[in-house]
Amino acid sequence: MSIMLHGIGVSRGIAIGKAYLREHGQPEVSEYKVPDYLIDAEIDRYKAALDMARSQLVELRTQVPSSVPGEVTDFIDAHLLMLEDNAIRRGPTKMIRRQKCNAEWALKQQRDSLVQAFEDMADSYLRTRKDDIDHVINRIMRILLEQENDTQELIDPDENSSSRVVVSDNLTAAEIILLHNSGVAGIITEHGGPNSHSAILARSIHLPAVMGASNIHRYIKDGEELIINGDDGMILVDSNSKTINHYEELKGKELHRREALLKLRSQAAVTRDNSTITIQANVELYEDIDAMHQAGCDTVGLYRTEFLFLNREDLPTEDEQYNIYKQVVEKLERSTLTIRLLDIGTDKPIPAIAEMEAADNPALGVRGVRLLLKNMELLIPQLRAILRASAHGKIQIMLPMVTNNSEISQVREQLQTVMNSLKKDKLKFDTNLKVGVMIETPAAALAADSFAANSDFLSIGTNDLIQYSLAIDRTDDQVNYLFDPLHPAILRLIRQIIEASNKYHIPVSMCGEMAGDERYTRLLLGLGLREFSMNPSAIPEVKQAILNTRLDFLTPLADKMIKSADHEEIKLLFKEMNKFSMEHS
Repeated sequence: MSIMLHGIGVSRGIAIGKAYLREHGQPEVSEYKVPDYLIDAEIDRYKAALDMARSQLVELRTQVPSSVPGEVTDFIDAHLLMLEDNAIRRGPTKMIRRQKCNAEWALKQQRDSLVQAFEDMADSYLRTRKDDIDHVINRIMRILLEQENDTQELIDPDENSSSRVVVSDNLTAAEIILLHNSGVAGIITEHGGPNSHSAILARSIHLPAVMGASNIHRYIKDGEELIINGDDGMILVDSNSKTINHYEELKGKELHRREALLKLRSQAAVTRDNSTITIQANVELYEDIDAMHQAGCDTVGLYRTEFLFLNREDLPTEDEQYNIYKQVVEKLERSTLTIRLLDIGTDKPIPAIAEMEAADNPALGVRGVRLLLKNMELLIPQLRAILRASAHGKIQIMLPMVTNNSEISQVREQLQTVMNSLKKDKLKFDTNLKVGVMIETPAAALAADSFAANSDFLSIGTNDLIQYSLAIDRTDDQVNYLFDPLHPAILRLIRQIIEASNKYHIPVSMCGEMAGDERYTRLLLGLGLREFSMNPSAIPEVKQAILNTRLDFLTPLADKMIKSADHEEIKLLFKEMNKFSMEHS
């Protein structure tokens, strides 16, 4: 008998295939005593498992598609750093020697102790980090137990993966990468929401996905025919042939739509009433530039530099950074490269910076420009490298996590000092290099007027702006339903930032995930945004939304949304805005 279930549609598209049930749970672990003469061998076995876990994560990092947002790969970097932590590296080995127990049992005890410590923390942000501890320790545990890990086959190699819909209690971003590489049709998870790393990844690789489907294992049996709709979160179980044929047609139309999007590559992003909109790309690696060009974009609105500093014991030298920035800007030819200065905090400490110990609340601690101004050994070489690279192309720099004007002034002072030093060294650079600011907190948004007066451009980072404004961690399943770009406060803050930039006649762009979500394109245009920066995979759909839009219809609706205090009314106006614009395109 056919049944209909519902979850949250987090990645659009239709998937049809047989259910492939996967359950995680904690690995079963037994305790046994290890003879004295085998203790050193047992410790060596544990250390070998750590090395294998590291190799798996490094290999996994290479398999992440270039179009995937940088924050998705951050979790791999964070897990690599956890493997170096004494709590995981040395804690279990001490336990093996002291208790004369097997490595698995020592690791289990350490896991229980660490998870309990996180659960006892008053801070909700840190409590959610226990999931990362679980992922890392389970990876090591499965190696010790000689069980499969996510770098091995997740689907039976004898099965036709393209005819499988994976059903699981949860899936890490790492597992989704592997499932995508094996060619599965789609995924359903019991937990998770639209703003989790896994959901962001699924959207980036166009893998149909439904998450938050409660008690899904109670209603689906392995091998049953499934249909999922990633647009509305619908799940059909054991449908008849007529229904399957209907959704096969819809799936075909979706594929045709994607093919049509590829034809927009050479078209400029111009609205129906002839307003030209600027689309830029968020990139992290040199290889990402190819994906950007394939999507029809030639300008980088956000170049992340964190990858240069993570997973190493030393700091990247000035020359190392210079050579990388030079390569990227030369590949862009005459287009602009906006380099964001190192944006990292104590949740991902840099081993070479001794004082970078985990803060009680990393989200509110020393991060972004705060870290740079406290550690000139980070800031000065990066500024010198960027300035030297600016002799080879058009570069501008962006300051992360700015909350007051004194931080802008301090960076400008250091920039001037570096310029004077380069002049003495007779090195070429752009003497008019522009400095912009990321607006990521309510304080920065409310002070956007004064920031705009002291900056060459502004960029809105909606991921953090929404989290800080609404006081929620979007990766926490317990509260991520509150992550709402349509919240009245968010709309007003975005409008205020845009108005501040217009007042001082400086550019303002948006580089947060909201900019790359075509559902919000018309809303942002109505609010006055004219520059978007996004992951290359999102460019075609956003461009299509722009091409099918008339600004003169959007602005009045956006004004009504700004003035409304009723969240339900705002959602209705939002729906009307998207429908209205399409009908008049």
